[in-house]
Amino acid sequence: MAHGIPSQGKVTITVDEYSSNPTQAFTHYNINQSRFQPPHVHMVDPIPYDTPKPAGHTRFVCISDTHSRTDGIQMPYGDILLHTGDFTELGLPSEVKKFNDWLGNLPYEYKIVIAGNHELTFDKEFMADLVKQDYYRFPSVSKLKPEDFDNVQSLLTNSIYLQDSEVTVKGFRIYGAPW
Repeated sequence: MAHGIPSQGKVTITVDEYSSNPTQAFTHYNINQSRFQPPHVHMVDPIPYDTPKPAGHTRFVCISDTHSRTDGIQMPYGDILLHTGDFTELGLPSEVKKFNDWLGNLPYEYKIVIAGNHELTFDKEFMADLVKQDYYRFPSVSKLKPEDFDNVQSLLTNSIYLQDSEVTVKGFRIYGAPW
């Protein structure tokens, strides 16, 4: 957790004292506040999805945990879509293709995707271990052959996929890591 302190036109990032211990941070802020909200973060009221954007602004739309259930989602207006993980149930190639098709129909200028813990096939080391065993929790994934998921990220043709990498769009530097 960090917050910015303006200093001569620049922002200095200071590290929250609990950054190295997320469990302690949650406990501290949960006990000391009515809801989890670090003191330097100010909640804002949501705006209607179709609110016009002020000139000169960039509107980010941040979502996650759609779990292959994108049908019927009414997406807000924006410039940059940032999907931060769990866009599938298991990371099956068919799920990734369906998600990619959905992204292709969205009007955002940029669509940035970061895998989550449900995108199992995006983690080659995990999958290499999984296919060696008959893993009961993910039977449909454990039946995949390595060539089925070797480069599953390449199926995301309608977005910028970030995995331990960054991209700069509209002057904003965005880093993505699914870990």
